[in-house]
Amino acid sequence: MDSFFFVALTFVLSFHIHFAQANEQPSTASTSKTYIIHVKGPKGTTLTQSEDVESWHNSFMPPTTMSSEDQPRMIYSYRNVISGFAATLTEEELREVEKKDGFISAHPERMLRRQTTHTPQFLGLQQQTGVWKESNFGKGVIVGVLDSGITLNHPSFSDAGMPPPPPKWKGRCELYGTACNNKLIGARSFNLAAEATKEAETPIDEDGHGTHTASTAAGAFVDNAEVLGNAEGTAAGIAPHAHLAIYKVCFGEDCPESSVLAALDAAVEDGVDVLSISLGLNEPPTFFNDSTAIGTFAAMQKGIFVSCAAGNSGPVHGSLVNGAPWILTVGASNIDRSLVARVKIGNGQEFDGESVFQPSDFSPTPLFLTYAGKNGKQQAAFCANGSLNDADFRGKVVLCERGGGIGRIAKGEEVKRAGGAAMILMNDETDGFSLPADVHALPATHVSYDAGVKIKGYINSTATPTATILFKGTVIGNSLSPAVSSFSSRGPNLPSSGILKPDIIGPGVNILAAWPFPLNNSTDSKPTFNIMSGTSMSCPHLSGVAALLKSSHPHWSPAAIKSAIMTSADILNFEHELIVDETFHTADVFAAGSGHVNPSRANEPGLVYDITPDDYIPYLCGLGYGDTEVGIIAHRTVKCSETSSIPEGQLNYPSFSVSLGSPKTFTRTVTNVGEANSSYEVTVKPPEGVNVKVQPNKLYFSEANQKQTYSVSFSRIDSGNETVQYAEGFLKWVSYNHTVRSPILVNFV
Repeated sequence: MDSFFFVALTFVLSFHIHFAQANEQPSTASTSKTYIIHVKGPKGTTLTQSEDVESWHNSFMPPTTMSSEDQPRMIYSYRNVISGFAATLTEEELREVEKKDGFISAHPERMLRRQTTHTPQFLGLQQQTGVWKESNFGKGVIVGVLDSGITLNHPSFSDAGMPPPPPKWKGRCELYGTACNNKLIGARSFNLAAEATKEAETPIDEDGHGTHTASTAAGAFVDNAEVLGNAEGTAAGIAPHAHLAIYKVCFGEDCPESSVLAALDAAVEDGVDVLSISLGLNEPPTFFNDSTAIGTFAAMQKGIFVSCAAGNSGPVHGSLVNGAPWILTVGASNIDRSLVARVKIGNGQEFDGESVFQPSDFSPTPLFLTYAGKNGKQQAAFCANGSLNDADFRGKVVLCERGGGIGRIAKGEEVKRAGGAAMILMNDETDGFSLPADVHALPATHVSYDAGVKIKGYINSTATPTATILFKGTVIGNSLSPAVSSFSSRGPNLPSSGILKPDIIGPGVNILAAWPFPLNNSTDSKPTFNIMSGTSMSCPHLSGVAALLKSSHPHWSPAAIKSAIMTSADILNFEHELIVDETFHTADVFAAGSGHVNPSRANEPGLVYDITPDDYIPYLCGLGYGDTEVGIIAHRTVKCSETSSIPEGQLNYPSFSVSLGSPKTFTRTVTNVGEANSSYEVTVKPPEGVNVKVQPNKLYFSEANQKQTYSVSFSRIDSGNETVQYAEGFLKWVSYNHTVRSPILVNFV
């Protein structure tokens, strides 16, 4: 593997479960920045042509805004997803723009960060029956992926047996010298630097992240997939017969806000059905200041379903991003496949860990075991670069601690540099039992915090501690899966606490999918795959599920599809116990949302909670946003004084998040998408200390698509425990064939 590929691989594998700090776009000149600028349309005129829109936007630019190369500094003129443009300006020039009639607001551009062989079977997808067959594997649906690009010649993007794209497709292929095909129907790049200098920029993936997410959502069937001999099987995306449209918006570590908006603008015009966005800011801004929220609102208005990563800043509460209610916000769970690397220590105890790299020639003979931090220095305990003394660790198994801002792969490289024979990487307490598998630089295993504490205790109990690693390969059958991963960001949803987020969890730990280049030092040209972890991986799983539902139910709205996914979710693991988190305790709704996706049940949900685009306007006014702010999101003039503002809890959402001081009553309307003649009876598990009353307690339907409305009243009762801030429960509507479940979260105020 040449140095470029090694650096790229090391970066991706060490970075992918962390959200990096968001930074402003580096200035193109010493006093210039790229700004996202919102403006009104011209009075009394409707702009219909893209040339008219761009001309109007250019009218806001001061006459001095030409670069030294005489290139315009207008980067993007947006037509579909916001009323505005992106431009590189000095502060003085921005002041001139602000004086123009029609100017609304501007902010410096921010950077977003990027946040399978077995998962189809894990999700119950089978080729001959069920939702795969009923949806024709997502045939005819177009999935748009905003990420780092695509790898052209990978068999996951073969179009064998694929029909041409539907007539509504208006996109294009910018793979110069290479044609797209019936699977990969579009590929474009949105690099503001290249746009400004008129340089060619191709949508080729240079680090693998985009290839991985695209194949997870809609990769074709590929036999004999594996990663360094592990996780062998037939790889497939969740919607293997769906079309893919690729929008490259990430370049190196950066995914510029202006590029994301430009890609959303293009995707809406191109005609995609589903958008998969494994990107997010470092922290959640208000929705009117969140370009992803604004751009995806316009997509939703066009009937496009949007799936976004919840973020990788867990398990801290309030760390979730992409929490707008028109977005499906996806957290990450593990799957029941493990790549087992077992530690056996000298006292006979054994601890299972994980590793992708499992050398067949590693001897099971015990070696001396030592703790990297035995000298009392924290940097050494973290196995930081240059922290280990060669003489102390040569030929030994070295126990390193996770954390310290040092990548997991880099820790192994330091042990290898110091002459260590193998590494045991122990979790920190925060990550608990959540274990990512990596391609380590030497024989290694990653074990839980609990196991690490016991191994440390053993080292301190004897003068001659020993250990070895027994590589067991791929093991199927983890009974505690699905479990919420430690890195998966948690609610509450800070910009709108009355909307419970995340919505759903899906497979996001140790996911195998397509990759651009070999993981070892070979030049083998056979198809390559890689294992990655993050909500970046869970997001495209749900994008694929949405594509299946869109194919089965082409007339369902984005909100109906979201409702079907949420109300049919699993809340039990393979042991038929409630889903747990990284501590092996029951995961709260801030971690698991409505539960774990179940595609088969989502395809036949019985009832759905539908929301029209106009329904969000009273909700946004109810958040306290002014007319200007709501107008930025809605992309039109809004007067909240003329709108019946509603509290957050009144939005027809498939879950309940209630701030309970005084009693509250909310209504919900459900639409029958099941049997024409059916009846449902309500079952309620009230949160502790809360009285929940549902009226009526039975719903009757005589035809398909019939709607019924019910009310839910919440009041506090004396629970004897006034110190608890949150309590959880649920309500579910049950018929002979369906269970429609909504979680309830109460915040005592």
